[in-house]
Amino acid sequence: MSEQNSGTVPGRPAVSAARLSGLAVLVIVMALAFAGMGLFMFNMGRDMSTMTRAVTQMGLDVSAMADDMTFMSGRMAVMADSMVEGQAGMSQDLTGVRSGMELMARDVRSMAENMDDLARNIRGMAGNIGTMNRSMSQMNQSMGQMTGTMGRMSVDINKFTRPESLAPMSPFR
Repeated sequence: MSEQNSGTVPGRPAVSAARLSGLAVLVIVMALAFAGMGLFMFNMGRDMSTMTRAVTQMGLDVSAMADDMTFMSGRMAVMADSMVEGQAGMSQDLTGVRSGMELMARDVRSMAENMDDLARNIRGMAGNIGTMNRSMSQMNQSMGQMTGTMGRMSVDINKFTRPESLAPMSPFR
């Protein structure tokens, strides 16, 4: 066999076909591995970009939520202050109501005592009216007796002013 037919280059050792095909397979495997690694790195970069956007949006959401919580905290502080002021106002109002009720209770008690005094006075007045009625009845009886006596006296006085009427059978009677 000649050197040309054996596929050897002068000055170089002869490379066998198995070696060449092994080298070709190795290069193909390396190219596939490089392409797979490149695809993996591309997908990982895209996923990292998506995750970065998601984390950025989450940061914005947390910031907005913190602002909302701060606003809500301020509103709750205003509400708490209003409740404290309202409770103080109600306490003062209830104190006033209690004082008014105590004053009204004293006035009602005084009114009851005055009504009791009035009832006693009316009872006494009724007794006095009864006494006055009895006195007036006695006075009326006395006046009646006095009127009768005065009537008899007038007859007697008439007799003395007209002596002819004293005669027993006088037509002037």
